[in-house]
Amino acid sequence: MRTSQTGQATPLMAMALALAAAIAVALTHLGLGAVESSRAQAAADASALAGAADGRSAASALAAANGGQLVSFRQLGSDVVVTVRVGPATARARARASWPPDAG
Repeated sequence: MRTSQTGQATPLMAMALALAAAIAVALTHLGLGAVESSRAQAAADASALAGAADGRSAASALAAANGGQLVSFRQLGSDVVVTVRVGPATARARARASWPPDAG
């Protein structure tokens, strides 16, 4: 008995394309998450440096300038620890004030 296998490639190709599309969507989602995380870390780093030099208002201004929001600000002696949120990503950074400033 002979059976025809005509048309078998079409469903397989459709499944392969659907799988490729799902993988592309997942990789895009992961990539966007990595970008947001990097943006949050950059904003936190800048905010911590500004906060160590000029206080909470400077830290908040730098977070906003980088598209973020200052979530927390703690002064621990000469250290400043900040948490910044950019979109769904949150990052922490620490900076130390060096006083007196270097005369360079």
